[in-house]
Amino acid sequence: MKKSLTVCRPQSPESDSDYSIELHDQSIVIPSKLDHTADSFEKKDHSWFVTSQVPTDLTIQVQDITFYAHKYPLVSKCGYISQIELQPSISNLGYDLKLEHFPGGSETFEIILKFCYGLPVDLNPNNVASLRCASEFLEMTEELDDGNLISKTEAFLTFVVLSSWRDSITVLKSCEYLSPWAENLQIVRRCCDSIAWKASQDNSTTVEIISEEGWWFNDVAILRIDHFARTITAVRAKGLKPEIIGSCIMHYAEKWLPGIDVALEGPRAFGSGKNELQLSILSGRREEGGVGHNKELKMIIESLVSILPPEKEAVPCKFLLWMLKMAVVYSATQVLISELEKRVGIVLQDANVNDLLIPTYRNGDQGKLAISSEELTMHDIDAVQRIVEYFLIYEQQLPHQHKSGKLNVSKLLDNYLAEIARDPNLSITKFHVLAEALPENARTCHDGLYRAIDTYLKTHPSLSEHDRKRLCRVMDYEKLSLDACMHAAQNDRLPLRVVIQVLLAEQVKMRVAVKGKEPVASGKDSEQEESQSSAQMEIKNLKLELERVKMDMAELKREHSELQHECEKLNNKQRSIPSWLLGWKKIRNSSIFIQKVDGDESGEGMQRPDRPHGRMSSRRRLSVT
Repeated sequence: MKKSLTVCRPQSPESDSDYSIELHDQSIVIPSKLDHTADSFEKKDHSWFVTSQVPTDLTIQVQDITFYAHKYPLVSKCGYISQIELQPSISNLGYDLKLEHFPGGSETFEIILKFCYGLPVDLNPNNVASLRCASEFLEMTEELDDGNLISKTEAFLTFVVLSSWRDSITVLKSCEYLSPWAENLQIVRRCCDSIAWKASQDNSTTVEIISEEGWWFNDVAILRIDHFARTITAVRAKGLKPEIIGSCIMHYAEKWLPGIDVALEGPRAFGSGKNELQLSILSGRREEGGVGHNKELKMIIESLVSILPPEKEAVPCKFLLWMLKMAVVYSATQVLISELEKRVGIVLQDANVNDLLIPTYRNGDQGKLAISSEELTMHDIDAVQRIVEYFLIYEQQLPHQHKSGKLNVSKLLDNYLAEIARDPNLSITKFHVLAEALPENARTCHDGLYRAIDTYLKTHPSLSEHDRKRLCRVMDYEKLSLDACMHAAQNDRLPLRVVIQVLLAEQVKMRVAVKGKEPVASGKDSEQEESQSSAQMEIKNLKLELERVKMDMAELKREHSELQHECEKLNNKQRSIPSWLLGWKKIRNSSIFIQKVDGDESGEGMQRPDRPHGRMSSRRRLSVT
């Protein structure tokens, strides 16, 4: 049965005392002279007591704090308490009430209790959001009392908080622990709109703030990621420049995401060789924070990528590659990783080698599986391959006059190949495919590509001759500089055919340079004039060196032909000859057979007109021979 509270005057005027409390089943009779004002509040351990002349009749528990209060002041202002069915206390001297999931907790209920007793309450940006949510929870509407808490907190939010930048940030920060009440009451939305309006308005009107466009970055960086994302979305809707939005996102990422340190470790425990290298990702508090912390960082990464402005100038390539590494480390979704790779491909010409070295990361479960040596590479080669493909697709969509990034990308890719070539687990297939990723006209000079190939051959000395030739086909020997050709001519790691082609190409260059048709590039014009005599001497020395190499090559060819001739002789001796054929050859070479043949031939010549049968016998013998 629902218990209700009824206020009425006393029935008997001849009462001995000034006031009395009579309990009649489900109602409480309160005389008119009763005063429910609280003198003070006292806290003892985990309990709050209202100091008053009237004993308390209602016990309310919020979290781990118990409040001893009177029923009437709360019922007169809280519609929720007046409607619920109160449970009698164990001592039958009052009622017990437990408020679960109360917005703001015990601290907020303490302020509401003071408000219900008519004590002064201090509204400020730190508590107004929790009081607004708690008053909505308790249904403290104007129907119960004029100037109730809902109207007071709404007025404070509208006229005080939303008109101030600092107060809007403070209230939005306090809403982190008030979900879903703060969202349903539109407190978060209103604060985000207020912050966005002030940031865009000040940035577009004040010249001083434009020069200091990051004045609001530190303030919004203290917000939780979902509130920060809401704020950035509202700022973008106001038309703020994408460069400023990108700078704000970068500032937030640097504040909340840990750094990434790459270290080379020794052999892994699951059976790698002595020369195998493995990356260890030591990213801040990843191991210390546990699963919950890792999920929080993953959510931050995914949220920041989702709110990045689409313009290519919004954030630099360095930041995109850093976010890509963090997404790999914290196991972000494959869709998000693909989106980052596409964005990196658009601005790939602005990257550097160190940022492009994306580590190959595996968690503990993957490390326990049987992994091939190709999968133990230090860096994620497939990711870079996809990034280069996205770059080429983007370049094809641009007009011809804007295609100027292939030269920078070719130099970047050559330097990247030289870095990953030191990995002993890198397969020749991956290296070869990445080296041929760019079209032939992308590289004007193949010195960087030659350096990468030479580094790979040095790191992998066990390559077969076929693989060495296959790898060197990527180079164009005519695009090698003079220094590179000189180095290649003396490089014993290159196949012999490649050395010959390099020497021939360089000889053509030298002839043209000597005739004056093509000047040899040796620095600035002034330096060429000053070192003309030394250049001539160098050319003469190179000629002598080329002659010596040609003589050596001729000697090698002669020895090669002699070896081939000896091999043919050995093969002829080893052939099996039939015994009857050897016997027939001995008979043919004997003097008796020669005389016999001569006699037959002479007789045949004398009797040829009269003995046609003799011609047939001679032909038969000749055919046998």
